[in-house]
Amino acid sequence: MENAITMLRVLGRQARACDGISRRELLRVGGLSLFGGMTLPTFLQAANRGARSSHVFPGKAKSVILLNLFGGPPHMDMFDLKPEAPKEIRGEFKPISTSVPGLQISELLPLTAKIMDRATLIRTYSHKYNSHNPYNVLTGFDGGSDRENYFAKRTDHPSMGSICQYLDIGAKDIPRYVVMPAFPGYTQALRRAGPFGGYLGSQYDPLFTVCDPKVARKPKDDYDPVPAMGAPTPPSLNQLPDLTADRFNRRHSLLGQLDRQLTTTEASGAIERLSEFKQQAFTLLSSTKTRAAFDISQESDQVRDRFGRNLWGSSMLIARRLVEAGSTFVTVHWESEGKNHWDLHANNFGMLKTHCPQLDQLTAALVLDLEERGLLDETLVVIMGEMGRTPNINAKAGRDHWPQCGFSLLFGGGTKAGYLLGKTDKHARYPTERPVSAGDMAATIYQLLGVDWSMTVPDLSNRPVHISHGGQPVHEVIA
Repeated sequence: MENAITMLRVLGRQARACDGISRRELLRVGGLSLFGGMTLPTFLQAANRGARSSHVFPGKAKSVILLNLFGGPPHMDMFDLKPEAPKEIRGEFKPISTSVPGLQISELLPLTAKIMDRATLIRTYSHKYNSHNPYNVLTGFDGGSDRENYFAKRTDHPSMGSICQYLDIGAKDIPRYVVMPAFPGYTQALRRAGPFGGYLGSQYDPLFTVCDPKVARKPKDDYDPVPAMGAPTPPSLNQLPDLTADRFNRRHSLLGQLDRQLTTTEASGAIERLSEFKQQAFTLLSSTKTRAAFDISQESDQVRDRFGRNLWGSSMLIARRLVEAGSTFVTVHWESEGKNHWDLHANNFGMLKTHCPQLDQLTAALVLDLEERGLLDETLVVIMGEMGRTPNINAKAGRDHWPQCGFSLLFGGGTKAGYLLGKTDKHARYPTERPVSAGDMAATIYQLLGVDWSMTVPDLSNRPVHISHGGQPVHEVIA
């Protein structure tokens, strides 16, 4: 253990990226969020976990796999087609029937159409937060602004996965909260708001994986998607001999900082607890169980092919392996090299012809795989984006930002099977029945996980903040 700790040295060299840290260093540092808040107060907070247990009850779901389609997937081209709308609205794709009588979705999603009898489809995810990050999806807060909330900061609201860690939910021998394939914004060497512990502290950040995806060719522009190949991996201690991070003292090793904490607290009687949690953090990251969950080479060729051997299929296969091993909250953020994003301001239909087949394949593979393993009833699968797209097609054959209406697709974890919630107007512009806010979605996920969605947590000023931000569970979709 000492050797692992002394590998991690905090150096004083200056980073060169525009935000102060190079992309390579961001990829390395991102993986350390599992133990990034390693200060004495962090460890001592463990003593208060018992008081938080009163906010946890037996939930229908033990785990969540959340796929965030970064940029904003076009609901009217995927799950809420309007074939009778004018040409400049209805787009190129035709609706097809699904396994739910009377329910139709896009022809680009034939495999998903066959499993809609296992799904709850919400067609009216609606809010006003127009910003490109997963902040509203992962926290339930949609009252921010692009100017204030685009980048992650210490005053942000904590993510749902962070709340689960704060409440000490789940297994102790595997990372409980994981974000793949890397931290949101890594292709731009920035950190988008959403997945972090925020004012609760970085000790509740997820484990961010690292990846080095490959593309077959260089995209012609921002709207020329090229499938990303590869798979996320946990950060390896052996691959981190040198590490620059603002959160650590640049002139001393991490071990040295921890030793100083021990020295200054000898009289407090907290030494044993500090040592225990220091060791636990490193043990989690380097454990055989953690690394086995990421080793998809253990899967058969049939399973690999079923999910798809691209970055997103591989990420969802790892997500299944993680929840099978005991992880509580796993997020896959669809943003990578090769213009792999859903911000479809141009070439909307061309991009969907690349993205939707990948999404269709991995969705059906994940749901059926979980079902065959007896895990679907206890695993909540959520597929959504931070917003929808405008009904009107623009001059570049794209659709623009439209947070007023979007979709959320749910499977398993205590949700109803073959259920449709919400209606939109004739152009899919606004909800006409049962709008669902970001807070409502968060409250629903909390309810299914067995978390008191009405509880509060203290912000940096020790003021109580509701974790669902005024939302309430959408009881109609809960079985």
